[in-house]
Amino acid sequence: MTSVHTPADEAEARAIQDELRKSVVLDEAGPPPGRGLVAGVDVAYDDERDLVAAAAVVLDAATLEVVEEATAVGHVSFPYVPGLLAFRELPTVLAALDSLTAAPDLVVCDGYGLAHPRGFGLACHLGVVTGLPSMGVAKNPFTFTYEQPGARRGDAAALVAADGAVVGRALRTQGGVKPVYVSVGHRISLDTACAHALALSPRFRIPESTRRADSLCRRALREAS
Repeated sequence: MTSVHTPADEAEARAIQDELRKSVVLDEAGPPPGRGLVAGVDVAYDDERDLVAAAAVVLDAATLEVVEEATAVGHVSFPYVPGLLAFRELPTVLAALDSLTAAPDLVVCDGYGLAHPRGFGLACHLGVVTGLPSMGVAKNPFTFTYEQPGARRGDAAALVAADGAVVGRALRTQGGVKPVYVSVGHRISLDTACAHALALSPRFRIPESTRRADSLCRRALREAS
């Protein structure tokens, strides 16, 4: 069982982020798109009951058929603090991943990796803790600027942080549809991450990995007693 320490307060959470950030690996190409197993992870919240549900859905990267899926439901163990959301989500996400029997070659998060105000989003955190190659594909823009990419599938534009660093790409996964926002988490290059995002999105804007995890975690939350 992969475990993660829940910090006592914001200061400890930031210190943990600063320490773990040193372990992010950015010089590996990552697993090739269209081969192996890809796990999509996502979470849903029920604020009234203080619950968070996580889902992990493993797909055959070649066919996008579901190989295995798992869910976990837990109580939210850390308050909402912008930039520290991973601490709310990680324990339940890890519980879902740990209950899989299939070992994914890549984890795709509904969220960010390097494109994060502290340079260490959920995809980075999850990658470092599990050791797995990881990437983030987010639906909404966050703390960066970008030019609109071209209108065709595969067109992309750099996501630029305040200090001028390129932290990801706005990627058009379907022609004429809003882009998604891809960023590296751990042990994968940005080129490979974008290739995976396209390979996982043959029909819809959102990759099949996280699209399926999204509906599964919502269902797990509804069914939680």
